[in-house]
Amino acid sequence: MNKKEQVLDSIIAQGMLPLFFYEDAQVSIDVTRTLYKAGVRVFEYTNRGPQALDNYRELKKLQKAEWPDLHLGIGTIKSVDEAEAFISAGADFIVSPIVNPEVAKIAQKHKLLWVPGCMTPTEIYTAQQHDAGLIKLFPAGTLKPDFLSAIRELFPGQLFIPTGGVDTTKESILAWFRAGVCAVGMGSKLISKKVLEDKLYDQLFTDTVFVTELIQSCK
Repeated sequence: MNKKEQVLDSIIAQGMLPLFFYEDAQVSIDVTRTLYKAGVRVFEYTNRGPQALDNYRELKKLQKAEWPDLHLGIGTIKSVDEAEAFISAGADFIVSPIVNPEVAKIAQKHKLLWVPGCMTPTEIYTAQQHDAGLIKLFPAGTLKPDFLSAIRELFPGQLFIPTGGVDTTKESILAWFRAGVCAVGMGSKLISKKVLEDKLYDQLFTDTVFVTELIQSCK
């Protein structure tokens, strides 16, 4: 099984893709350490600040030493230059908020999973034409589960993951899985600004375990 298949299988098995960015490298490390302790084995660090690349490099160093079975992806990749920089830093997979075919080509060249963000059937179709094994429905808070229910039959076999507005409640998670997703993206609803700023790692651990168990019961 190649890395692309391993990452996709891990996302599906976990049922959740946690994601975050924080400018402080040590906080980023501590959050990752907490997620791993809570059972997370695949997650997305997002490229949302000038410190993202340096922080990602620090995470990759610790991945080898502390988290050898963790798949560490990079999100918010919009350009070829960004993709190349993070792939050089060791990205295990690439997540984008948009559909950029050039980014898809770079990911394919390196045999990495590419997860583009889509909001319309046309974007989904375009992503499929560029080998998107998993498509991010973004922003999920705007699209809602009813959107996927309405268009799912147009794209048989396609795997979807909603991101951006998925709540940590059973009602929200269950609605998305009933609509047909294979996993849900969990950003600020799980890893909130308060958790990051106040370093509430015990709370993050408890919440992550709870949400993981909830997701497994909803799948």
